[in-house]
Amino acid sequence: MARPTQRPAFLGNTAIAGVGFTELTKASGRSVLDLATEACARAIDDAGLSNADVDGVASFRFLEDSVPTQAVATALGMPGSNWLLDLNLGGQAPCYLVTQAAMAVHLGLVRHVVVYRALNGRSGARVGTNRAPGPATDFRYPVGLTAYVHYISLWARRFLIETGQTEADLASVAVAQRAYAEQNERAYLRAPHSVEAHLAAPYVAEPFRVPDCTIEVDGACAVVVTTLDAARDLTPHIPVVLQGAGYAAGSGTGLDMGDSLFWEDLSRNYTALLADDLWGSAGLVPSDVDLAEIYDCFTSTVLMGLEGLGLAERGGGGEFVRQGLLPVNTHGGLLAEGYLHGMNTVAEAALQLQGRGGSRTVADAETCVVTSGALMDGSALVLAVDR
Repeated sequence: MARPTQRPAFLGNTAIAGVGFTELTKASGRSVLDLATEACARAIDDAGLSNADVDGVASFRFLEDSVPTQAVATALGMPGSNWLLDLNLGGQAPCYLVTQAAMAVHLGLVRHVVVYRALNGRSGARVGTNRAPGPATDFRYPVGLTAYVHYISLWARRFLIETGQTEADLASVAVAQRAYAEQNERAYLRAPHSVEAHLAAPYVAEPFRVPDCTIEVDGACAVVVTTLDAARDLTPHIPVVLQGAGYAAGSGTGLDMGDSLFWEDLSRNYTALLADDLWGSAGLVPSDVDLAEIYDCFTSTVLMGLEGLGLAERGGGGEFVRQGLLPVNTHGGLLAEGYLHGMNTVAEAALQLQGRGGSRTVADAETCVVTSGALMDGSALVLAVDR
């Protein structure tokens, strides 16, 4: 199917104006609604708005681990809502939701949208141990495919085989990101990490050892999306402009978690499918970006993303990270900051471009690429400083 060649009008005319977080913990002792409300209220205030100014809310949940947008709108005391969106998705959703919100504000359906992810992902229902429903569930579990890590580990092994990389390349991702996490007061894991310690850690599912896997947390994160004109008038910070956007879902997906094993090439994920559309929509090439925030539920997805987007050569992702050729996952990633399913990855991109990353701020950064998702389907954004 031929894709549209004209740049969508919302790109270059919409922006992220505010960011909000709760504390990330192993046991919040709070309801998910309370977490969501706090993060959204902080993002709204950060954008220079009041709760009454916001008339749109968007979010996502996986296996009913969060709360509906309408409930959050009520908890925020919003006088009414013109646009609500709840997606039944996981890590594919953050960039996609920001894109949907941007289109809605550009079309005039809503003035300002707060996009959030909230969950008690450690003290409550955990993705790592939840039984994923689907028509093949009773066939998957008896053969040992009992958790998400088992599926993605098979992709990771095939990726290493096909690209000639090793577990040491996976370790390089965790080590580099932990160095950023040491400087990030939000990060759950801040202790120094090394390749030696990484390779000495026990396996969870080969080739993944414990530090290859994201750290599940309780918490919430939110961003405010509005028109660029509104962001210039309202936000006390530099607006972060949506310059490019893309989403891709390969054929034969969505029937069951096990369908990931029928993917034609397990060594490439969705980033290879959407790269041309993403860069084309932004009018940029990979070498134009100053940093990358790549979805990292596991270390392998960082290497696949860097290579799929054309930031690193095929088979060169590990060396790319070791050499520090581009700042990647400057918050420590989901591996160290915490698993908010990539909403915090988008938030970190905005904070970096606004110069609000503290000691880990990338100097003079003007353009960032950010991704959401790990396997067959996912989304991405190219964000830029308003000039």
